[in-house]
Amino acid sequence: MGMGDKIQNAAEEAKGKVKEGVGDATDNERLQAEGLGDQAEANVKQAGEKAKDAWKDATDG
Repeated sequence: MGMGDKIQNAAEEAKGKVKEGVGDATDNERLQAEGLGDQAEANVKQAGEKAKDAWKDATDG
């Protein structure tokens, strides 16, 4: 996984946590759901990148 991808995914996950927190604080269920969705999307991207890295490492040896 490239460093840029890692930073972008971490930023997306952090943005989701902030949205979720603001939604919790304001009782805004839509914002909470968006925050959870952003976090889930970032986690899926991170998992995909890790799988690609693992495949690359396994085939290089």
